[in-house]
Amino acid sequence: MTTDLRDKAAVEHKLWIEIGDTGFGMLATVGGAQRHFQPMTAFCEPESGQIWFYTHDNSELAVAAQGGAEAMFVFVSRDRELQASIRGELRTTHDQLHRDKFWSSTVAAWYRKGKDDPDLTMLCLDCKDTMVWITEAGGAKVAWEIARANLTGSQPEIGGKATLNLG
Repeated sequence: MTTDLRDKAAVEHKLWIEIGDTGFGMLATVGGAQRHFQPMTAFCEPESGQIWFYTHDNSELAVAAQGGAEAMFVFVSRDRELQASIRGELRTTHDQLHRDKFWSSTVAAWYRKGKDDPDLTMLCLDCKDTMVWITEAGGAKVAWEIARANLTGSQPEIGGKATLNLG
């Protein structure tokens, strides 16, 4: 099934589904001392427009996000049909509700002192907007479009992009 890029609600729904399914992306603050994106496990809450991450209080991201910081989360779906760059406000919190909500054996493997570790903190990205690229073309369609483009001098028609306001 293809996603109509003009249908903002459908694109946003697909974005949240894909983030939840894949669960990983690259996160960085913008304009501060931190200069590189870092791989992070993402836990999304579509109803609030938030993405949550576990980290330690002294991590580069947590230090940069103290008091709030503009940030970007970059994501590619497992099937590589959806790519997104999400902008928002990143903040630190010791929110016990979200620590408990997303805690799992996988998270526990990274945080050996457990979810009650006083140095464990949550990062919350309050999402503002995103640019989403979707290519829902299988291998044969991509090959066809590339051949057509090379023969006609046109661009391949294998997807497009949408910009969404999230918050």
